[in-house]
Amino acid sequence: MEINQRDRIFSVLKAIPYGQVSSYGKVAEYAQLPNGARLVERILGQLPKDTTLPWHRVLKSNGQIAFPKDSRAFQRQKQLLEDENVMVKNGKVSLSKYG
Repeated sequence: MEINQRDRIFSVLKAIPYGQVSSYGKVAEYAQLPNGARLVERILGQLPKDTTLPWHRVLKSNGQIAFPKDSRAFQRQKQLLEDENVMVKNGKVSLSKYG
């Protein structure tokens, strides 16, 4: 993976507005990485816990949080989204409303 790919993903990530979400696939598309959804997921998964990047605004293409529902990571992402007034119901976010 090139550094440039990571930088492009981070630029797209930073551009997701407060209170809105995107999908891994859309982030890849905007970063000009066709079929790069898994790359986006992998890069975001490697971020340090104290990152200031809004990783929590990126979801699966169906609006689901990618972490298992019983994990701390799931609870953390859910809480961060709810702190931005994004409604999470059954582990999912309405992409049509918040996307």
